[in-house]
Amino acid sequence: MTDQTFLPGPGWHGTTILAVRKNGRTVIAGDGQVSMGPTIVKGAARKVRVLAGGKVLAGFAGATADAFTLIERLEAKLEQYPDQLARACVDLAKDWRTDRYLRKLEAMLLVADRTSIFTVTGVGDVLEPEHGVAAVGSGGNYAFAAARALIDHTDLDAETIARQAMAIAADICVYTNGNLTVETL
Repeated sequence: MTDQTFLPGPGWHGTTILAVRKNGRTVIAGDGQVSMGPTIVKGAARKVRVLAGGKVLAGFAGATADAFTLIERLEAKLEQYPDQLARACVDLAKDWRTDRYLRKLEAMLLVADRTSIFTVTGVGDVLEPEHGVAAVGSGGNYAFAAARALIDHTDLDAETIARQAMAIAADICVYTNGNLTVETL
């Protein structure tokens, strides 16, 4: 995986987004904190969305307006390529990398359906994790490490792993809180 830490915009920090897939269940969890420098400006932001009529989950880290633009583009790609999440993500990454306007967007996406998880970045990456876990954002590395430790060494389900890993990230990363949005497929 590429660097999990992403610090968007001038002075804006924050967010942890985690995806976990285990035993046929896929979960994306995101914290609610938005910080500007040392100040928490919002504690209950929703950074995880349900797309494609409930078949796809997307979580974002980075500049909010940029992320919403990317999610709108992803929704259009999912309409163009129904039930082809990988193709929609690759097509979005191509546009993001080559379009002069999109190229300037500062965000990262975690996108998942029942069988796949993808990290989509503005440098053209569409990465599928090897172990059913992916994370982005300021606390992404912490949540990722915690989920990796839990996924193969416990009988916990995907949602419980995601919640516990996010709690660990919130305890370590000052830009992550415990106010979670959790969506499951």
